[in-house]
Amino acid sequence: MWRPRFALPVSMLAALASALALLGRYGTQGFALSIFLGLALPQFSAAARPLLPITIFCFTTVVFMRADLGVIAGLVRRPAKLVLTCLWLLFVPALLIAATLLLLGREALDPGLLLGIAIMGAAPPIMSSPAVAILYGFEPSLIIAGVIVTTIASPLIAPFLVDWLAGAAVPLDRMALALRLVMFIGGGMVVAFAIRRWLGPERIRALKPNLDGFGVLMYFIFAIAAMDGVTRAALEQPGQVALFLAVAFLVSAIGLASAWLALRRFPRSERFMIGYGTGQRNMGLLVAALGAGVPPTTFLYFALAQFPIYLLPWLLRGIAARLRRREAPADAG
Repeated sequence: MWRPRFALPVSMLAALASALALLGRYGTQGFALSIFLGLALPQFSAAARPLLPITIFCFTTVVFMRADLGVIAGLVRRPAKLVLTCLWLLFVPALLIAATLLLLGREALDPGLLLGIAIMGAAPPIMSSPAVAILYGFEPSLIIAGVIVTTIASPLIAPFLVDWLAGAAVPLDRMALALRLVMFIGGGMVVAFAIRRWLGPERIRALKPNLDGFGVLMYFIFAIAAMDGVTRAALEQPGQVALFLAVAFLVSAIGLASAWLALRRFPRSERFMIGYGTGQRNMGLLVAALGAGVPPTTFLYFALAQFPIYLLPWLLRGIAARLRRREAPADAG
């Protein structure tokens, strides 16, 4: 019986789509598992490290591709909440870190750790924040718009915030960093809108499970690349690794708590996700833009800062479920 030559490729694509959809259905578990798989595969970490910029570019492209421009336009027509959200996500993390550095003194910190903390404070929210909101069953429009606006603004703002937070202890070429961020973000936007024009919004919405799975896959590759040197550091310098981990989780906790306590006029789910974005920062965007100029201790802090990013979607799922149940009667009423 004659079979068309393209039957096998189509079946392979169908199998890939099914596999991605399966990954997407287990998103929070996939995020948590990825970080430990990255640690378990140190032999691949050094080889995968050059893929970091590619995964960051993919995250940026997918977020812009999935953005509901109609919803964002509606938020822009009533801009007060969006403006407050963006100002919070852009500047409050930097202010919280600046206050902490003022208390501790920059000279008390290793310069590599100082630069890592400065990158965390200056970076926009993690690109997976909207995906986490969707996985939790929250209305994602505000966090999607906030991530998009703050990411677009980051080439103008992030270099100055890094320089301000790190101070004279860490020399930084602000212009070079800004240009590289423009290339990452601008290139991602161009590719995203080209795909939107090709597929159309309806087709993109239908591909949601596959895109969720693609995000988990990218996070797995990102985790392997980011874990370069972490296992060795944990064996050789366990005290430093423990300190860096504690700082990363502390920043995440303070970010979540600050938004939850301060933004009481926002619905619970929205301030929860704003707090999530306050504590979970897209350090990879700035690390990828800095390239080979990242000191080893800064890269180690960046790698360890991925643990709250990967684990909190799973650890916070019970709290998110309770928030969703509390908001459901109000929505029904």
